Amino acid sequence: MKSMTCKQLGGACNKVFTAETFEEMADLSKQHGMEMYQQKDKAHLIAMEKIQVLMASPEKMKEWFTARKEEFNALPNL
Repeated sequence: MKSMTCKQLGGACNKVFTAETFEEMADLSKQHGMEMYQQKDKAHLIAMEKIQVLMASPEKMKEWFTARKEEFNALPNL
């Protein structure tokens, strides 16, 4: 198990997610993002706008995603 915060995953808060794989971690972050979107949390909406800009460039999005995955892989197991 490894832990990352919402901020480490491109979000806006210090909520901690714990998962076995990066894919699970990304899913937890996505679920949290959807909850924050529904609540219209301003900080998270701003963070989502930044991700949307990255998504406009598949190359930049891939670089960003790869960097997050490498960060996850470098974390110690809990």
